[in-house]
Amino acid sequence: MRWQRDDTKLGRVRALMADQELDALVVRAPDNVLYLTNFWGMKGYEAVVFPRAGEPTLIALEPSADDAARTAWTEDVRFFAGYHPSDPRPPTMRALDLALEISREYERVGLELSLGTQAADRMVGEPTTYTRAWFDAWPAASDATPLLNEARAIKTPQELERMRIANEIAADAMDHVKANLRPGMTESHAAALWLSHVHGEGTARADVDLALGFSLVWSGPGIRTFTATGDRPVQANEPTLFEIWVCVDGYWCDHTKNVCPGELEPRYDELLDQLLAVYARAVDHLRPGAGLAELDLLVRAGIEEAGYPGQPSHPIAHGVGARAHEPPYAHQAGGGTVEAGMVLAIEPGIYWPEGGGLRVEDNFLVTAGGAEKLSSFPDDFR
Repeated sequence: MRWQRDDTKLGRVRALMADQELDALVVRAPDNVLYLTNFWGMKGYEAVVFPRAGEPTLIALEPSADDAARTAWTEDVRFFAGYHPSDPRPPTMRALDLALEISREYERVGLELSLGTQAADRMVGEPTTYTRAWFDAWPAASDATPLLNEARAIKTPQELERMRIANEIAADAMDHVKANLRPGMTESHAAALWLSHVHGEGTARADVDLALGFSLVWSGPGIRTFTATGDRPVQANEPTLFEIWVCVDGYWCDHTKNVCPGELEPRYDELLDQLLAVYARAVDHLRPGAGLAELDLLVRAGIEEAGYPGQPSHPIAHGVGARAHEPPYAHQAGGGTVEAGMVLAIEPGIYWPEGGGLRVEDNFLVTAGGAEKLSSFPDDFR
């Protein structure tokens, strides 16, 4: 599938470049390469030189020529070899050679100097990282990360269409899990139910090239934060929590959904009511001009009122788009405002010290009239 060039977002980037007097951006993070060219690379070796005036240049591995011709918005694509008989350096150094050659004519260049997180390439399991040589190659470069963050925070109609596809696939896979989850199967088998549906059925859609799922699954007393899916059994009458991301051709959704085989135990029933009340107030806060710091405070105050001070230990709101987690982030000591066109993940959670608890999460499009929930799978799973 080939998406038409999104001139709205490219024009936004160029306007910000003009404001900051940048002649060109040289980017390598897979999500920024995708954002500027629509090309989602296989290994993360790719780069793009994006000038304020004129056509951008995509730099890609030779075996990706067909993919670039089919999906990239750029007419100018320069290729480098994955293996070169006279050059023992890694492929990224050959990409750097091309990026330097192409960017030489530009005086003021912006790089991703403060990028802390990047999205996966299509191979996922072996992320490519930056080396010192990449940054040293442009010693006078400005940091383009804040510029790209600002541009990416507001979604275009095309971006929203792509994100809706990811949300649909995630919800369809959760419906599949709901119909097939049984007590006694392991958390890893429960995860496999969801992951296989995303990859198999999602990629089979006519409007998708590649759908990939990412999950953490915990059941009952196994529910906690920042732990891997294991072989614990799925519990009857307790929630099995799915922390899930779907990436569809480079655009993401980020959800936390729950399924309960049987009738939810009273203690979880009470906890879910408390959490949904906090969640509803947070979603109601998502109006243009509302403060992001106030959003964080609102959620944490509500959880404290429910009897769980200091929770959760993770952020409660962040942007979603060409990454599952991207700016803006809501933090009580930070700044910024909610704006129309943003897509924010809202994710309050409460966790019991002995294990167990709940989190709910969905992605919300901010509009002039309030927030639109993007997933059809319910947060109240009773």
